[in-house]
Amino acid sequence: MSGIMLNIAGGSFAPSVPTVIGQAFGGGFYAGQISTAGNSIADFYVIVGPIASAQSTSKQWKTSQTTTAGTSSVIDGPTNSSNMNNASHPAAQFCEGLSIGGFSDWYSPAENELEVCYYNLKPTTANNTTGSGINTNAVPSRGSNYTTGDPAQTSATDFQSGGAEAFSGFYWSSTEVDAANAKFKGFGAGTSYTYRKTISYRVRAIRRVAV
Repeated sequence: MSGIMLNIAGGSFAPSVPTVIGQAFGGGFYAGQISTAGNSIADFYVIVGPIASAQSTSKQWKTSQTTTAGTSSVIDGPTNSSNMNNASHPAAQFCEGLSIGGFSDWYSPAENELEVCYYNLKPTTANNTTGSGINTNAVPSRGSNYTTGDPAQTSATDFQSGGAEAFSGFYWSSTEVDAANAKFKGFGAGTSYTYRKTISYRVRAIRRVAV
């Protein structure tokens, strides 16, 4: 999907802020806003990396079932991910090593950042789970779980199922639960899961841009 361009006197320039979910921006695509304070006041835009370079289809969260200090945040993906930038944490190391569009601050998203990606870029028309969806860091804040129809399939065509940038399957977050387990999310029905770190799932890097 191409970014929105403004034409002035025969020229053009990219927008200084993202305005439409799925538009090209900041080396990737605009996925929504987050409030790190959980007060519905946005302080960052979430930018999803392009699938060709920012996604791996098979990475372990960790190669052993042991605790990793500084990875428990549900919203501070940069810190979680930075604390896993080593060979023992293949998913985060993959994200941390990326340089895309002139930006090198990509990271593995925390649980609530990844949830924003699902909510705004849901690929399918399938019913959502009604047991997941609360996210106080979303903008606006959401204090209740999904309904079967909310969120609906994204209107960003490249992110719809079969599109060039569509999420598909299960994705690791950078949020640890305990020594053995971490959080991941299914992009079919939006279910949030807790499972063994040594299992391989997809990972897709994001970055933040201050509002």
